[in-house]
Amino acid sequence: MADSNLFYISLVLLPLILLFLLFLITRPRPIQIPIKKRHIFITGGSSGIGLALAHRAASEGARVSILSRSIDKLEEAKNAIRQSTGIDVAIFAADVRDFEAVQRAVDEAGPIDFLVVNQGVFVAQELEEQKLEEVRFIIDVNLMGSFNMIKAALPGMKRSRKDRGPGSIALMSSQAGQVGIYGYTAYSASKFGLRGLAEALQQEVIGDNIHVSLVFPPDTETPGLTEGMEFVWDKVMVCYDILAFPSVG
Repeated sequence: MADSNLFYISLVLLPLILLFLLFLITRPRPIQIPIKKRHIFITGGSSGIGLALAHRAASEGARVSILSRSIDKLEEAKNAIRQSTGIDVAIFAADVRDFEAVQRAVDEAGPIDFLVVNQGVFVAQELEEQKLEEVRFIIDVNLMGSFNMIKAALPGMKRSRKDRGPGSIALMSSQAGQVGIYGYTAYSASKFGLRGLAEALQQEVIGDNIHVSLVFPPDTETPGLTEGMEFVWDKVMVCYDILAFPSVG
């Protein structure tokens, strides 16, 4: 009887202990890692948050590489960073949905210390009206593109840790990655997926001295935000009209 009770107690306690250990591994832990003379690779680096991060990193003495689909926008970003910091950044034109193209860019860029997975797209529309091609596009860029970038960069990041100190992978999520937002169904799904990716990945790489973080930036002034807010505001006004002036009859 005692052995039986011990068995059932173990069945309850072991999963709880495992969950606690996983919590200790994945819980947010503030850590400051110097970036001077270290290599930072930023996807979606030709505009918005990615470009701002590239400016800041270059000004603080990091070696910066930025990746985006448009070579023209990359050239503009490179010139802007040079004018403001006097530093040249490396640019790579590739679509994050194309693993082979991403792998070539990573190989050419060299060992990465900090990977900022920042690319993102969205098309604001209710799911019922949205084409499946648009849903796939959003998920392929935001979620699968993140898998592609990390999978391409991770082997080199692991190999160089002994000589180069701790590494970091930062995944750029969104407020829509914390709570579902009307008209952002596909986008929210893609950003919620980043949380599972980040938490599971942290368990896999913590022993390699690589830290994984998930970033939830507030509303940031970008063309994408303006377009999305216009869509949501239009829907809010429609709801207001329906509630304030209900049809009679």
